[in-house]
Amino acid sequence: MNFEDLKLAPAILKAVREQGYEIPTPIQAQAIPVVLAGNDLLGGAQTGTGKTAAFTLPMLHRLAMSRSAQNKWGGRGIRALVLTPTRELAAQVEESVRTYGKYLQLSSTVIFGGVGMNPQIERVKNGIDILVATPGRLLDLQQQGLMDLSMVQMLVLDEADRMLDMGFIHDVKKVLALLPKEKQSLLFSATFSDEITALANGLLKNPQSVQVTPRNSTVQRITQAIHPVGRSKKKALLAHIISQHNWSQVLVFTRTKFGANNVAEYLEKNGITAMALHGNKSQGARTQALAGFKSGEIRALVATDIAARGIDIDDLPHVVNYEIPNVPEDYVHRIGRTGRAGREGQAINLVCLDEEGFMAEIERFTKQSIPVVQVEGFGPEPDEQAQPIAMGRQTIWGGAGRPPSREVMAAAAKAARTEMMQRMRDNKASRGQPGAQGKADRRSSGPSQRAQSTDQDRPSQGNRNPQGQARRTGESRGQGPRGGNPGQPDPLRTGTDSLSQAGRRRRGGRGGDGRAKSGQGGGVDPLRTNYGRISH
Repeated sequence: MNFEDLKLAPAILKAVREQGYEIPTPIQAQAIPVVLAGNDLLGGAQTGTGKTAAFTLPMLHRLAMSRSAQNKWGGRGIRALVLTPTRELAAQVEESVRTYGKYLQLSSTVIFGGVGMNPQIERVKNGIDILVATPGRLLDLQQQGLMDLSMVQMLVLDEADRMLDMGFIHDVKKVLALLPKEKQSLLFSATFSDEITALANGLLKNPQSVQVTPRNSTVQRITQAIHPVGRSKKKALLAHIISQHNWSQVLVFTRTKFGANNVAEYLEKNGITAMALHGNKSQGARTQALAGFKSGEIRALVATDIAARGIDIDDLPHVVNYEIPNVPEDYVHRIGRTGRAGREGQAINLVCLDEEGFMAEIERFTKQSIPVVQVEGFGPEPDEQAQPIAMGRQTIWGGAGRPPSREVMAAAAKAARTEMMQRMRDNKASRGQPGAQGKADRRSSGPSQRAQSTDQDRPSQGNRNPQGQARRTGESRGQGPRGGNPGQPDPLRTGTDSLSQAGRRRRGGRGGDGRAKSGQGGGVDPLRTNYGRISH
């Protein structure tokens, strides 16, 4: 079968051929006819199998064959909505839409958090046919009356399992409530759980199911290996492997943001160009890191699970699990970054005694036995024993066998908190030194940029700022917001404003008179939100 057999519009086929594709992948060959027929679809496919084109191509065809709608501002109405869990994935899906739809009279855009809101608002008002979005920013715009979803004909939930893992289930349900009941819905997931099944049952109507790989499995073209390693030797083993094999491009996964920074710094000190990628990075820094990694300027990209969801590199040869995930589904997604588009890939797992239980659970989940390869000089010490793993305020057990007593777990949590506090003190001390990295980071991202970099790829949680709550309590008693009319709460007032005003008070404000020491007015800009000032 080739793409001509799928009965797609000639303009779409021309764009596909320009990308060098002649034969559809299994997920494309099975899903495209189902979508073209107007059926709902439940698609099971790993990353790298071509699933983006599996919904993008028939979506473009159906929209091109139907008449455009008009939104309430007089522009084109949104007829197709694609929801993704991360900014990077949203950007790449929308890029595919533009690539395959370049010869069609269709328009598209992408919206996500971490960047200015006004350009996104302008594009939506001007009119688009296809919107690719993360749930958080989509709901932000809708709550301000800046989003019209009443004409959506097609809905796609991409990587639905990750969306649920990240806590988006409530946001997804809010978005679904804004859409017409009569629409075509497509749901794609690499893994399936009870939550995914329940979501599909509530969203899809008589869906056709397409499963191109066994459920909860990994891509067969990926060669996997386990390297047993001593707890304190992981960074050294990672650098050794990269240098010994002269890897030019490797994606390294860590469990935490601090771990990503720590590993990247170690690699840099050992002559391996590396950069960390995680949710605390601004969108500009994340884009720069991805661009450098794709171009080969950066040899090692060290990332957390959430940040790496949008990485789509066809030729990525190596993935290293520096820390083994405690959720087996995450393992499937991690190593799915390599072995894409039918190519070979390699996944290396650095497993210390603390993680042997995690690795055993992954093997049970994926129904496979991963070969163990010893690397001389890097194994655990003879007297080394498994210890609990601290993840922020949480302490988990990942070793083989039964977990230790509560006392041992509590002691591990206390030690982790002590280490975290010491790390915070060290970071604060380093920021006080001239030329320290922390100080440089603050200079490179001023207050406005930091306010804009709020991670809207996370689920919206409303205003939970305790200072903001106190302010609202004061307003209910008739005190009113500073700089505004008494007793009239500002409808666009947000937690970010509360924090900024609290900061002004700490820097020398005079309390209730709304004036700073400099004499500047302390009034609130009524058009100010978390993401900047709304302009008309």
